[in-house]
Amino acid sequence: MLDRPNPAPIQPPPVPPDDQALLDAYSRAVIDVVDRVGPTVVRLDIKAGSRRGGTGSGVIVAPDGLVLTNSHVVGGAARVNVTTVDGRSLTARAVGDDPDTDLALVRVDAPVTLPAATLGDSKLLKRGQLVIAIGNPLGFESTVTTGVVSALGRSLRARSGRLIDDVIQTYAALNPGNSGGPLVSSRGEVVGINTAVIMGAQGICFAVAANTANFVLGELVRHGRVRRAYIGIAAQQFAVSRRRRHATGLTQDSAVMIASVEPGSPAARAGLASGDIILALDGAAVTGADDLIRLLAGDKIGRTVEIEMLRNGDQRRVSVVPDERAHRG
Repeated sequence: MLDRPNPAPIQPPPVPPDDQALLDAYSRAVIDVVDRVGPTVVRLDIKAGSRRGGTGSGVIVAPDGLVLTNSHVVGGAARVNVTTVDGRSLTARAVGDDPDTDLALVRVDAPVTLPAATLGDSKLLKRGQLVIAIGNPLGFESTVTTGVVSALGRSLRARSGRLIDDVIQTYAALNPGNSGGPLVSSRGEVVGINTAVIMGAQGICFAVAANTANFVLGELVRHGRVRRAYIGIAAQQFAVSRRRRHATGLTQDSAVMIASVEPGSPAARAGLASGDIILALDGAAVTGADDLIRLLAGDKIGRTVEIEMLRNGDQRRVSVVPDERAHRG
């Protein structure tokens, strides 16, 4: 046995030429995106009084130093330190914060001209599409991970309790510190803002869609907040029985029952009362409280909306003029 020559090491099979070309194209696509978008990604260090707060990521969306990030990264802090890829340290202030979508906007104090990323149209995304996450996970700056769009149109509950609609699920690995960084398409457009990781799961990560981010960005720049409508009710999901559906001709199996009405509120002025069952708002079905919250967007403020409801088994229509919901600062 000792006299036998050592067997030649087993060599892995060569990569077929066609596969090699595909891998090279994949690498070039990722490298190109990182070269273009990487300089727009910044590290955020939060100042919490005399103590150092947390850290996260952000993406520059305007050359004058406007940075989009997560609400849970900024955490209501007034002052933020921004570190660019080239090592510049800049002070910044929070322009606006929207916990309901977990998005916030920060502006650099100094007069600067910085590289800025472009927000893409997230409606054009497809499942299986290549995406690239750039951020500062666990303090490791300018980290790049790749994956695909795993699912579209997910809902994710924000810390405020409201559902964030149209969330992107991705397999691009995220870790603490990636929050607020961009999810980028192979075209170099920001298609999402990375927001959450499910601990204990393997590769289930989420990003707020760019179209949501674009809307929130505009609202925060114009108003310093995202305006949403309010009618002044406490509501709970209500299961519509088969007998009731048959009697009223309804097709939906759930709706919203009003538990209480705030005195002097738009709902009170319209005559809504406890026990009323809301079926639809302006023709859109209301199957739960989250539907109602989503439908009461800023465009409903001060405008008459039609509520379809059941009262004592009878279908009715009621006109309500929502107020603006008080901002939670």
